[in-house]
Amino acid sequence: MKYLLIILLAFTSLRSFAQEDVATRKKHFLIEKGIAVGGYDPVSYFKGKPQKGKISFDYQGISYRFANEANLEAFKKSPQKYEPAYGGWCAYAMGAKNKKVDVDPTNFKITNGVLYLFYKDFFSNTLDDWNEAEVTLIKQANINWKNTIK
Repeated sequence: MKYLLIILLAFTSLRSFAQEDVATRKKHFLIEKGIAVGGYDPVSYFKGKPQKGKISFDYQGISYRFANEANLEAFKKSPQKYEPAYGGWCAYAMGAKNKKVDVDPTNFKITNGVLYLFYKDFFSNTLDDWNEAEVTLIKQANINWKNTIK
């Protein structure tokens, strides 16, 4: 009986940690209209061109859309590979200013297998600024992001 109670308490604790992780992810990811990455298929970036998705899939509290079943299956096998850095917020702003800034989901770069998204409007494209100091900005953005999600 004692062991059953210990197992039950451990399971309950793990479940509450998992729920907490989902709540933390939702709080820190860039989500618009309930969808991450502006509705673009995160796998499609790695194929060279972002595509709008039509198939929905929730991963740890974050809803993504996929252009086709093959991309959805690729994501399911390795979601960490395809999720955008810094919760989908502008990588440059996270590195240079420690701020969460909205992005243009078609403005992206993949470096060392990591998807980075960037802000862009008529007057400014933070991807250009990122390219000038990418190594330094990645290091700082990683530090800033870890501190943000604590």
